[in-house]
Amino acid sequence: MNNLKNKVVYITGGSKGIGFGVASKLLEAGMKVAISSRLLENAQKAAKSLGSEDNVLAIASDVSKIGDEKSAVKKILDKWGKLDVVVANAGVGHFAPVDQISDTLWHEMVNTNLNGVYHSLKASVEALKQSKGYYITLASLAGTNFFANGAGYNATKFGVVGFTQAAMLDLRPYDIKVSTIMPGSVATNFNGHEPSKEDAWKIQPEDIGELVLDLLKMNPRTLPSKIEVRPSRPDKK
Repeated sequence: MNNLKNKVVYITGGSKGIGFGVASKLLEAGMKVAISSRLLENAQKAAKSLGSEDNVLAIASDVSKIGDEKSAVKKILDKWGKLDVVVANAGVGHFAPVDQISDTLWHEMVNTNLNGVYHSLKASVEALKQSKGYYITLASLAGTNFFANGAGYNATKFGVVGFTQAAMLDLRPYDIKVSTIMPGSVATNFNGHEPSKEDAWKIQPEDIGELVLDLLKMNPRTLPSKIEVRPSRPDKK
């Protein structure tokens, strides 16, 4: 995708954090951007700050529900007639020892983080076949490095990595590119955190946006299918 102008991207969980950072960078590159949030008002507020209604579409969608994602893709196709890129970013995290975490929180992570990326792909795959597009998931370094109190989050992010790599093999015959990005510490609102100047050492959301741009501009003969990214100097906290 050397020329990104007027290409259409759908970013789940795009109202803040990494999703918002990716949206802003792709808009700067001339793309049409649809962002979703579970609450329409959050998506609308973010969309208003990003740009005009001609270039930004706000959508209410809960990725844990396949019907919501199918509806989201339909709205994008109705507005712009195509879908070139999907960034499956929506995710949640709850951290507690495995013997203490509640069933409710466990299933929320599975349904959002793991089932969500499947729902987003299932809803968009036919459109991506038409455009020979790109499907990108946001996993985490927690998808390769396990840690105490992270059983639920680790399980879902390990699952996202495995799902994405298998999907990459399945969809290559259609000229659909599939990659997963695995960030370390990012300065976002994740898990109730409020970003501040103390987060300057972390990856910034717009840095992930730059990485997505790099993937989209990569020579089509080359596919970086799994990308780990981390702060350069965590000791600079």
